[in-house]
Amino acid sequence: MSSERVVAIVGAGHVGTAAAYALFLRRLASEILLVDADAKRAEGEAMDLMHAQALVGPTRVRAVGIDALGDAAIVVLAAGAAQRPGETRLDLLERNARTTVDLIHALDRHAPEAVLLVATNPVDLATHVAQQASARPAGRIVGTGTILDTARFRALLGRHYGLDPRSVHAYIVGEHGDSEVPVWSGATIGGLAIRTTTIRGKSFDEGAMNAIFAEVRDAAYAIIARKGHTDLAIGAAIAQLVEAILDDARSVLPVSVRLQGEYGLDGPCLGLPCVVGREGIDSTLAPPLDEGELAALRSSAVALRERLGGLTHALERTVRADGRATA
Repeated sequence: MSSERVVAIVGAGHVGTAAAYALFLRRLASEILLVDADAKRAEGEAMDLMHAQALVGPTRVRAVGIDALGDAAIVVLAAGAAQRPGETRLDLLERNARTTVDLIHALDRHAPEAVLLVATNPVDLATHVAQQASARPAGRIVGTGTILDTARFRALLGRHYGLDPRSVHAYIVGEHGDSEVPVWSGATIGGLAIRTTTIRGKSFDEGAMNAIFAEVRDAAYAIIARKGHTDLAIGAAIAQLVEAILDDARSVLPVSVRLQGEYGLDGPCLGLPCVVGREGIDSTLAPPLDEGELAALRSSAVALRERLGGLTHALERTVRADGRATA
């Protein structure tokens, strides 16, 4: 049986340790379990966090093997190759898909009751692969989707208007990547539509807003070019998702969800606002989109579906002894 507030993180690299640090500082978990192919690294990260207990609080942190995750309520998948300078998230696809499949089969054996939170890139396709490979209900496998993109979007809009980004209500939907879509038609501040209202003396300037979106879309490339990887903001985003699940908060968050007729689309997984609680995804919300946004979302779905088809072909040989296809 899973314990109520035990969180496991598989992959103690940059993203996994940033997530563990965010969870630790916010005291969201009673225990954090770190799993990594490099066991010594996981042990070192666990020791480093444990030494801060006197400063933060008594959250236990341990390095364990994947066969010790039976008590985990949530397992975060942060394992896989990192995005390289100049490389798209979709370029990571085949390299990380095989790792994801192997981990899912192991987690089905050792942590069958846990909600799986997928952070491995490309996250939408990794989530799709995980759902295909796992025996657990699809709603209990949640990808981080466009949570980070949405956070970046709100942060930059907040900067533009000189406001707390938490007062900005706007979403990025679609792929967590180059084909993502800003929902300008639904973006508001204080109940005022950004696109049609002058707010704090600023009317909607299409050029300025396009520049903001471009900065959001290309943020990972800009950060990787400077520091070699991204980790801090996605770590905070993972912590937000973990909190919503552990607290059964029924929070509306833009996570990776498999399309089932929304906008006339079926599959693959895309970032859309969903109600997230203790059992993972409770339901999907499909905000109204204008014609341009809808066309862009459909293009995003087509791009991901094409990559998914190529991945399925590439992984045809990887079939486990239980007879289930991997993708």
